[in-house]
Amino acid sequence: MEPQEAVLLLKCHAFSHDDVNHPKMQNGFLGSLRPFRGHLIEANFHELMRILRILAPELSTSALDREVMACLWSINHLARAWAVEPEGMLRRNHLITDEQAALMEEWLNLFSYAVMILIEDGGAHEAFWEYEQYMLDRSPEEGKDEGEGGGI
Repeated sequence: MEPQEAVLLLKCHAFSHDDVNHPKMQNGFLGSLRPFRGHLIEANFHELMRILRILAPELSTSALDREVMACLWSINHLARAWAVEPEGMLRRNHLITDEQAALMEEWLNLFSYAVMILIEDGGAHEAFWEYEQYMLDRSPEEGKDEGEGGGI
């Protein structure tokens, strides 16, 4: 995946792409939460981490792309507000289970940690270390109910 494609996919996952009919808009990371269809799509999380790895060199520069940063911030903030917070729309309306909310929180923690380390220029090794540990700790059977996986 080239950086340009990574940015396009990031915009889709953040529901900020100009083409609202793009398939990834409805089934991307944020699009799959609103409306929530009862399951988390783990493949979206792994694709976001792959996007971060591709954009890592750009995120480590002193001049950051405002659109990219807005997408990263939106994904972290809105997914947390909707799916993790007790008064968020999915929890408040009992649309997401406690287990799903905990998994989403884990994903967002891994995602936001990687973003933080990359924009601090802390290096890709440190940025993705926790995610790689997450992948090592998961057995092939875990996460099947949450959609297909696939790491970096």
